[in-house]
Amino acid sequence: GSPLCEQLHEQIVQQVKNNVSQSAIAGNLGISSSTVHNIIKRFRESGEISASKRQGRKPTLNARDLRSLRRHCIKNRHHSVKDIPTWAQEHFRKPLSVNTVRRSIYKCKLKLCHAKRKPHINNTQKRRRLLWAGAHLRWTDAKWKSVLWSDESTFQIGFGNHGRCVLRAKEEKDCLDYQRKVQKPASLMVWGCVSAHGMGNLHICEGTINAERYIQVLEQHMLPSKQRLFQGHPAYFSKTMPSHILHMLQQRGFIVKECGY
Repeated sequence: GSPLCEQLHEQIVQQVKNNVSQSAIAGNLGISSSTVHNIIKRFRESGEISASKRQGRKPTLNARDLRSLRRHCIKNRHHSVKDIPTWAQEHFRKPLSVNTVRRSIYKCKLKLCHAKRKPHINNTQKRRRLLWAGAHLRWTDAKWKSVLWSDESTFQIGFGNHGRCVLRAKEEKDCLDYQRKVQKPASLMVWGCVSAHGMGNLHICEGTINAERYIQVLEQHMLPSKQRLFQGHPAYFSKTMPSHILHMLQQRGFIVKECGY
């Protein structure tokens, strides 16, 4: 722990001279009995009140340096631990290794963590989902089984499993340091549908998907899936989509049930 101040040493010695017990001194001053015992022992053996010189090498970075390092890390959260020593050596004019900088960052109560992902839905989308759930609260099992659910997903090719890392303190877990995205990464769009009766077609879309091409996907894959799964029985096609695509589908005779999200 931190060394006791000179004044506290003098108080301990003075109370010993007044025949106060070591346990009572420790209780009065709020320190451990072993610390009091060591100070009294040193005083009786050498007559010195001040603490002996602490052994070991001085830390490479003092308190002021650590504050400067912390400010730099917070300002440049996405820098890696291997990049910071270059700045630190130029700024502090000291030979610093990567391990020394890593330990100093830990002393600053910062850690290298994976940046938190941006929330997938906003407040408006949450409100729409809640309204949709309330509107369909009384649907029966039979009616849910008449729904053909469809969706598409885009898979992007990025680097690494978790994305970029960020330097932050433990309490900064929810700060707005989102993962950085790769600029225009290679991607692949996949469309699929499913119902209570089984899985429908799974289609890999090539190139850019506009409204006309999306409707072609529905005609070529959704309609055959509907016929196979429902055997000609009435069914809802449930999907969230832009209004212009919804309008084009309705013009072509599709019965679409908006799922609200």
